Amino acid sequence: MVRSTPPPSPDPAAEAGREVAGLGARLREQRRRRGFSLESAAARVGLSPAYLSRLETERRQPSLPVLLGLSRSYGTTVSELLGEKPRERDSVIRGGRIEPGQAGGWSYRRTGAPGRAIQALRVHFPPAVQDAVVRLHPGEEWVYVTEGRLRLTLGETVHLLEPGDAAHYDSLVPHQLATEGTAGTGLLFVHTLLQGPLGELRLGSAVRPFR
Repeated sequence: MVRSTPPPSPDPAAEAGREVAGLGARLREQRRRRGFSLESAAARVGLSPAYLSRLETERRQPSLPVLLGLSRSYGTTVSELLGEKPRERDSVIRGGRIEPGQAGGWSYRRTGAPGRAIQALRVHFPPAVQDAVVRLHPGEEWVYVTEGRLRLTLGETVHLLEPGDAAHYDSLVPHQLATEGTAGTGLLFVHTLLQGPLGELRLGSAVRPFR
């Protein structure tokens, strides 16, 4: 009896790379458009120059938090960095399914119009993907938990948010978002885009350059 060999399982990293094809070139274009060197751009978002170089050459895929930091620093949006081409000033955003693995394991879908001073996203992050960086940057953030539990650290205070809970805070307060439990967390996430010269800052012992 001849046994058939099942096809190999898809490589998650390769699948993620295909989903964001061309991301490296767009990151490089946005950085050069802003007049940043590789070193200065990396410093603004708490990355090592070597890691940012690997992102620009598509040898690594960034997580959603890294993309958010880069989008703020470059004055653009995550959607534009990932190559989405929405119609300008489209005031209505139709519903749709969140596609998995679009940014280093984080899943997201744009829920705000492009070209605005704020960016709105539907986000889901699985429990295996955690972001250890404590953030500090100009602007405001608003989060609304749709599923799972969120551990939100604001300054020295830790808040556990359940579905239906929301938080609205000045993002100059050091903050960190993480999923709590084993089911992952779904969010509506709104933040102001960083347009000024001050980049996103990092604080605390969790600050380590990505390598």
